[in-house]
Amino acid sequence: MTLPDRVIAILAEQAVLDPSDLTPEARLSDLGLDSLGLVEAIFAIEEAFDISVPFNANEPDAGQFDLTSVASVIAAVEQLVAQKAA
Repeated sequence: MTLPDRVIAILAEQAVLDPSDLTPEARLSDLGLDSLGLVEAIFAIEEAFDISVPFNANEPDAGQFDLTSVASVIAAVEQLVAQKAA
């Protein structure tokens, strides 16, 4: 499974949707993810990729981890994975 597919699967699981329902353009706010679901998704991403996501649940928009859309989360995870590998 590719990195984007794994991220989509995690987000879909937290949003209780089928992964095929998620498009890269889909906004996380439109997936029905509440703050708890978002935190659970972050934890699942950290565990799946063995990375630490710079995310503050109290200020979700203040972090350097872009949670705007499915594509932005995939890009942010790819960046963190690349930084870890470097």
